[in-house]
Amino acid sequence: MPKIGIYPGTFDPITRGHIDIIERSIKIFDHLVVAIAKDSNKSPVFSIEDRINMVSEEMKGLGQNISVESFNGLLVEFAKEKDASVIVRGLRAVSDFEYEFQLAATNTSLASDIDTILLPATGDRHFISSSMVKEVARLGGDLSNFVSSHVKSKLLDYFNGKKNEGNT
Repeated sequence: MPKIGIYPGTFDPITRGHIDIIERSIKIFDHLVVAIAKDSNKSPVFSIEDRINMVSEEMKGLGQNISVESFNGLLVEFAKEKDASVIVRGLRAVSDFEYEFQLAATNTSLASDIDTILLPATGDRHFISSSMVKEVARLGGDLSNFVSSHVKSKLLDYFNGKKNEGNT
């Protein structure tokens, strides 16, 4: 039976940090589902369709053992639908650990047959977050170290549009 992993997130937008976790995860699993949350306590800048498209674009060339899908509701229920046995979560800093530990424990209590692995960010990726990337984009900073040129273009379009809305 193939080992299937789920890497969930809002991916608003997908960053080089996310891609680092994805590239390392596809070496561990027979198949990795990048699961984009529709229902989140966050307020995404991009629509679910835009996020799926951005993530799919970033996954080109990474191989056939990866898929990009959206989900609603409990992650463990989606994982069961996909026959996944492991949830992958990335850690950027020690401060992420407590939240991720609580999340893993909650998921285990909901579905004891689904494990969670925590992958620490590597090297220069440990400080990248989607929130920070959006703030840099909003303020007109250089995004080159944080996101691909494709995602950078989407962010600039969004924030330039917001600035233009304020001028009408």
